Amino acid sequence: MSNSGFTRRHTLIAAAGVTAAASLASTGLLAAPAVAAPPTPLRNDALKEALRRAEARHRRLATGRPSANGWEMQKAVDADGDIVTCTVPGTGLTVALRGGDPMTVLVHVIRRFHYEVDALGKNGEPDTLAGWTAPLAVRDSRRPESNQASGTAVVIRPGSYPAGVRDGFTAGRQLIIRDIVADTEGVVRWGGDDRRPYEGLFYLDVPPEDARLARVAAKIRAWAETPGAGAGALPDVAEPTRRNRAARYH
Repeated sequence: MSNSGFTRRHTLIAAAGVTAAASLASTGLLAAPAVAAPPTPLRNDALKEALRRAEARHRRLATGRPSANGWEMQKAVDADGDIVTCTVPGTGLTVALRGGDPMTVLVHVIRRFHYEVDALGKNGEPDTLAGWTAPLAVRDSRRPESNQASGTAVVIRPGSYPAGVRDGFTAGRQLIIRDIVADTEGVVRWGGDDRRPYEGLFYLDVPPEDARLARVAAKIRAWAETPGAGAGALPDVAEPTRRNRAARYH
């Protein structure tokens, strides 16, 4: 049997394949990755401008100085930076704090204090809360009150519980305060437990990026959506399990 038909048929098929490949290559559908032209970079002038403004804003507000807990102090509040004035639900009060998780946790502390320790802002009480303070007012960045300049601390009734003075709260109210701190799993520290007491001060006791802060903030947000949980639930702080929990953060 002759092989001439077989050879001729395959020659025609091969030729057709070469022609088809050439056609695909000419359309770019068969371009090999090794020889493909590099993609043209996307140009987004609006994005570039937004990034430029964000960097300029950071330079304008940043100090390069950390407060005692490691968070950076910021020069201004409500200036498109990290520190903003927020409302404390249920109190009618506002306070300037670092947004996001720090704000969530500290606002929870303020609300529980208001509901369970002593109502804040009643009868037009002035200067009830002191949050952010200007970095220029910080005399010693090693002291916990310096955390106010980074938006990570609040002083409740700054004129009533001066630094260095103890026993501004009864034993019963201290029990509640320690239960509030236990809610935060030690993410927030009460200044009344410091060697140099400052009983009106509550501050973040974790550095930036600490996973505990995000976890506690998520827990508090979940409480806000759960009836009978979170601030306003009025737990029995004298219950042994809660007292034992609170003792871990003293």
